[in-house]
This record gives sequence, structure tokens and C-alpha cells, in this order.
Amino acid sequence: MFVVGSLNGDLLVSVERRPEPGETILGGDAQERPGGKGANQAVAAARLGARVAMLGRVGDDLVGRSLRDGLVAEGVDVTYVTTSAEAPTGRAVITVTPDGENAIIVSPGANARLGAGDVDAARDAIVAARAIVLQLEIPLDAVARAVQTAARAQVAVILNLAPIADVPAAVLAGTDVLVVNEHEASALLGASVEGASAAQRRGPELLGRGPRSAVITLGAAGAVAVGEDGSAEHVPAPRVRAIDTTGAGDAFVGALAAELVAGRRLAEATGFAARAGAAATLAAGAQSALPGREDLEKLFVA
Repeated sequence: MFVVGSLNGDLLVSVERRPEPGETILGGDAQERPGGKGANQAVAAARLGARVAMLGRVGDDLVGRSLRDGLVAEGVDVTYVTTSAEAPTGRAVITVTPDGENAIIVSPGANARLGAGDVDAARDAIVAARAIVLQLEIPLDAVARAVQTAARAQVAVILNLAPIADVPAAVLAGTDVLVVNEHEASALLGASVEGASAAQRRGPELLGRGPRSAVITLGAAGAVAVGEDGSAEHVPAPRVRAIDTTGAGDAFVGALAAELVAGRRLAEATGFAARAGAAATLAAGAQSALPGREDLEKLFVA
């Protein structure tokens, strides 16, 4: 599996509530954690047994070196994680309220310097992969070139349309599995897709935008898997008491990709991913909360 995406140093702060405009509030002790949607998804898949390589950029600083070292420790191949002298490593400021919900501000830094040329340099690794996984915390020209490269080589493309952005029609047309949450699905369709029933009803409309299949994540309610034939299956998530939802979405995508690469059907892989996403809410942070297979077996297998 080849992941093309972002690497960020996360600054995590717990707060009782989020400040109003112009207001200053006190939070808990700040915690430095590894993050970035690309790196998170790479680690999520690696912890579940997938063989993973990653393409991305970090700055020439301590945070960047720490992020690279962390990926190596997780078994992720960082041959194509390069260092930019033009910008610092990306950072994300994350506030988490007592209900486990988070609000995130991302400063892209070196991530914004990733371009089509970087993708071209990694072409051999991309075409040799069984699937590539992408998100939108990196420039769209890099995403578009990666999708084009993979599609031409008949490598499966898994695109997590987050954070939401307008993407070229060719990108969606080259996508095998589109992963969106309710808000992203609503933005893409121009209509409300809130809740399992709406996701099942409107989910097949996503295929009209170009992808061959899709998954709509629903948070605590699980997800809806939309197959190539337009069938939409709701897959529930196990009930857990969430501590922090920061890593849930990336745990889901990484787990989904790992299972699809292993040959699982879309609905089956979605069910596994829903369990991984739920497990990732049981600890604070993003990468630090990502589960391994043994964790999932202990939590959800009787």
C-alpha cells in the first residue's frame, strides 16, 4: 500500500469549552503528538499488518525528524518522505472538549510544497503497490497526478475527501473507493446526507460523481458502504465511551485500506474499519490512539 499525504506535528489541548470570538480561556497541559492525515492513515494500516510506504514532505526541523523516525518505528517505508528547506513541518492545533469532540486548525507548512514532481519521482513505487491512499491536506496537483499515475497502472485508488475541497472531475473518475463523512457527502451532492437512512438513500448518488464505489462514515452510527452496483449497506459501529475522536476518521480509512488490500469485500472491510474507528476514540491523540489487531480482538471479539 502506498500513502500520499500529509505529516503534521499535533499540539493537543483539552478545554472545557471552545472560546467565543475575542475570548481567552484556559486549557489543560499541551501535548505534542505525531499527526497529519496521511501519516495517521499510514500508521493505522501498518499497525493492522499492512505493508505501507509513504510519500510526503516535512521541514528541516526537529518536528520533521521526529515524524520520520516515528513512521520508521511503525514499520512504514519513508524512502519518499522528503525534507523541504523552504518551509517548516506542518502543524495542527487541536482542542478537545469533555465529550471527546475536536476542533482542528492545520498549518500546512512543508505539506503545501508537495507537488506533481514528487509524485513522478515515486512513480515506480506507486505502480508497484496494490492500492494508493490519498487525502486533501496536500496540494491538489499532487493528488491529481497520483490518481492519474495509479489509474493508468490499474492500481486501486482510495480517496478520503478530507478536508473537503473542489477536486477535478478526473480525480473522482479515477477513484475506486471514495471515503467521505456526512458533511463531505452533503457538500459533494449539494443535499443533506445526515444519518444512516439518508446515507443509504443518497449514497448511490455519489457514484454519479465518478468513483466506482463509496463509503460514508457516520461517526458513532458506523458507516454506509456503496458498492459498484449502487447497493448501499449500513454497517453499525460498536458502542464505546469516546475520550477523543481526533484519530477516528484516519483509523477508519487506514483499516479500510488494509482490509481491501487483503482482499476483503467493501462491506466487510467497512465493518472492520468501523471497529477500528471506534477503538481509536478510547485514547487521546491521533496516532497514539490507533489500534492494532490485538487491540480490536480484545475490545470487540467475545
